[in-house]
Amino acid sequence: MQQPTNDDVHAGIRDDLHEASLGEVAKQLTQDMSTLVRQEFALAKAEMSQKGKQLGVGGALVGGAAVGGWMAVLSLTLCLIFLLALAMPTWVAALIVALVWGAVAAVLAMRGRDRIRQATPPVPEQTIDSVKEDVQWLKNRK
Repeated sequence: MQQPTNDDVHAGIRDDLHEASLGEVAKQLTQDMSTLVRQEFALAKAEMSQKGKQLGVGGALVGGAAVGGWMAVLSLTLCLIFLLALAMPTWVAALIVALVWGAVAAVLAMRGRDRIRQATPPVPEQTIDSVKEDVQWLKNRK
């Protein structure tokens, strides 16, 4: 079932207002405002849930980058250092390996940071836009 748009709701209110008494208009306005507020809260809740999921994925990527970078450095560094030490001094081999693993960790961290940025700021942007439309519509009714 498709949700009615603000224009649909507003058109229905205009038609009803021409035939209603002042008491009926006030009652209808109260009901419509209550419905509008509930719909805006539902939209905000859905939007914040989506943003929370994006933040979770970004945080998991950053955490995974840290753990993965650390484990990779610890487990492969010695192997690579010993391999390279066959052709050069051990300290040079260690420096080369450390730089490579640092670059890998940096790339993963940047990807995680980008995911977190996509989800921020954690505000319900669609809800804010919808409320602004509602306020503008109310202002134009006067």
